[in-house]
Order: sequence, then C-alpha cells, then structure tokens
Amino acid sequence: MQYEATSPEDYIKQVPEDRQEALKKLRNVINTNLPEGFEEGMIYKMIGYYVPHSVYPDGYHCDPKTPLPFMSFASQKNSVNLYHSGIYAKKELHDWFVSEFPKHSKRKLDMGKSCVRFKYVDEIPFELIAELTRKMTCEEWIAIYETAIKK
Repeated sequence: MQYEATSPEDYIKQVPEDRQEALKKLRNVINTNLPEGFEEGMIYKMIGYYVPHSVYPDGYHCDPKTPLPFMSFASQKNSVNLYHSGIYAKKELHDWFVSEFPKHSKRKLDMGKSCVRFKYVDEIPFELIAELTRKMTCEEWIAIYETAIKK
C-alpha cells in the first residue's frame, strides 16, 4: 500500500487506525535511537531515515538527487515492514539480528534481504529495533555503501 504523504505525521494519519499507535511508537523508537548524522523524512513514499546531502553530497548513486537511504518503514496490506540497508550490507549485523530476534519475539522471523515483516503490530519487538537502530553510525553506513558501489 502506498500513501501520498508529505510528512511522517501525514503518513501515520493515513494508515488504518488500528496501526497508527504502533507506527507512532516505531517512529519514536527509531528517532530516539538514531545515530547522529541521519535524518528523518519521506523517501520512496515511506517514513525513511537517510544520510542527507549536507552530510553526503553525492546522494544515492541510482539517483543523486535522492539522499542516501538507510532505513525506513511502511504499513503494507498484511504487515508493517521495516527496511534496514545495514542488515543487507553487513553480514555481522544480519547474523546478530537473526540470532537476537527469537529472544524478543515468539513469532518466526519473516525477513527478506533487508525487509522485516511484522504481521502482528501488537508484537513488534521495539527494544530489538531500538538496539538495531543504534548499531550502525552514519559514517559506517557511508563507508559500507561506498565500498559496495565501487565493486
């Protein structure tokens, strides 16, 4: 599902009412734990966290006008999805997340390459997401990104 939102607040107002509190809490958890250098805004029609052009002027290589994406979340038809580029780009972070997840959830991990799907919004593991958000600095993300695009 895509929303035509102009701000994170606007996005949350547009999602189904039964998801709004969970999205507000998820947003708060990420903003509270987001390392310095990243910014919040709308990116790819989702609430996103990215490296702004003021920090990384080159932007995203696929579209340099877009700031360098890092993580985002969205309300989809059957789930709330969290997208975290660091999980995809850094094996140690991926392995850590996969091993920690069962300690925070009784559900089976539903995960793609960088996408974690939460079908039950009342069971989103906010503490784990807070820890994940703190795990990678802006500088580390830029270094990983630059190494990957130079290959």
